Amino acid sequence: MPSRPVSSNSGGATPDFPVAPPAGSAGPAPGRVHHPQLVLLVITLGTLMAAVDVTIVILALPTMGTELHSPLGTIIWVILLYLLVTTLLTTQLGRVGDIYGRARLYNTGFAVFTIASVLCGLAPSDTFLIAARGGQAVGASLMVANSGAIIADHFPPETRGRAFGFTSLGWNLGAILGILLGGSITTYLGWRYIFFINAPIGAVAVTLGLLYLHDVERHRAPLDLPGFGLFGGALGSLAYAAIDFASYGARPLNEGLLLLGVALLVPFFFWETRAPAPLLDFRLFRQRVLTYSLASSFLQGLGYLAVVFLLTMYLQGVRALTPLDAALLLIPGYIVGGALSPSMGRLSDRFGARLVATLGIVLMLIGVISYALLKVDSPLEYVVAITLVTGTGSGMFWPANNSAIMASAPRGSYGAVSGLRSMLQNTGTLLSFVLAITIASATVPRYVAYEVILGTTRLIGRIGATFLNGIDGALYASAVILAAAALLSALRGRTPTAPRALEPRGGAP
Repeated sequence: MPSRPVSSNSGGATPDFPVAPPAGSAGPAPGRVHHPQLVLLVITLGTLMAAVDVTIVILALPTMGTELHSPLGTIIWVILLYLLVTTLLTTQLGRVGDIYGRARLYNTGFAVFTIASVLCGLAPSDTFLIAARGGQAVGASLMVANSGAIIADHFPPETRGRAFGFTSLGWNLGAILGILLGGSITTYLGWRYIFFINAPIGAVAVTLGLLYLHDVERHRAPLDLPGFGLFGGALGSLAYAAIDFASYGARPLNEGLLLLGVALLVPFFFWETRAPAPLLDFRLFRQRVLTYSLASSFLQGLGYLAVVFLLTMYLQGVRALTPLDAALLLIPGYIVGGALSPSMGRLSDRFGARLVATLGIVLMLIGVISYALLKVDSPLEYVVAITLVTGTGSGMFWPANNSAIMASAPRGSYGAVSGLRSMLQNTGTLLSFVLAITIASATVPRYVAYEVILGTTRLIGRIGATFLNGIDGALYASAVILAAAALLSALRGRTPTAPRALEPRGGAP
């Protein structure tokens, strides 16, 4: 069925996109009218809310700990549990979306996220708050794991990069709002309202989702429950081991969990190569563009997310800035990245993802090296200038790389590939946190590094200079990781123009 333009009656800024049902599908159900602008609006709102909740919680964490009488080692799980749950669930829920409907799972996730947000605001204790954050993470996983597949369902390859550009815009706007609202709402209204603000936005988004998000196609297949259990056990053990190591250093608990996680990956691999409907189909990695694009995504998250933590430690721990003042210095980069994302997505549609994404990684690499050159008394204007460079790079990389991933996904596996992409990004985020804490604690005690991140401790004088040396070492390590990401991005090859079906088991490699 040929693409056809769909006009927008909303009068908003979102452009018209041609929409084409996937090859081999019957298209939209009779009587339903596709509104690509409203589909994109719902997906962008979900991305924005997820981004808001990441940055807004970090700034409010010290206040939460004080009011709930929670020690740092406990209240930090408000962040860590969210990362752990999303890392575990995104791949599985993307696969479930392929089977039971991506739009259905996305709408369910938005509702779960909204309800859990209200419960977070009502939390009477730190334990209740952490559990409610787990509920938020489940909802976010349902949304994130299926968002890329929904875009791939509703937008053809020639406009998909621009669509991903708008979701990247939502992430950057959400990060900015989280930074601004986290400090002001916590100061003037109290930390509970940082969760309550999700309720009206979520109600609107759920309503729009039920009206305009519809499943284009489904692929009936049994769930891979053995694979789910083996992979969840392996990833959960590895993630918890990493978090425990960052918190307490090497000890029998995390060493045992590390060995258990690695051991579970062996039967998981053998099972997945023989399962009739595998959770993670290793045939996907025969496609070079897809494999290299996913690897670039993981390494970019691992290298660059650590930079955000390290820069925060520099601004708060070495330069003695408040969490809000430190966060405000990062806003220009988010603004530039968000503003450029739609146009960079369009540019990748025109010239190919490889060029745009690789240039974006190179700009981030230049920015990280520049951060490593900062001194104890460097003008803070330098930080703002560097954020503009890294923000430009981020605005180039994400829409182009995400478009390449979904364009390379075989027909019928959009949900699985979207979930795999999200899982790798979340794993990179989790490990980047571990990287930042571990390297920083080589120069100061680990608990001090935690408190620096939360803004409850500031290091000045000689100890501040010593801590800066550890930060510089971690930044150079991040630069090496980003260099590897840039190399893989450049070598990925040309993005295919049409999706292919997966080869049957036993086919040629």
